[in-house]
Amino acid sequence: MKIASSLKSLKKRDLNSKLVRRRGRLYIINKKNPKFKARQK
Repeated sequence: MKIASSLKSLKKRDLNSKLVRRRGRLYIINKKNPKFKARQK
């Protein structure tokens, strides 16, 4: 999982990536390709 200051560029890397908000943090989750997981500080 990457921790990034901006998730917009990471979201565009794969079509299956979804932006999710949990507990005040922004996450990118990807069921088909889990290596694209990311979190915003």
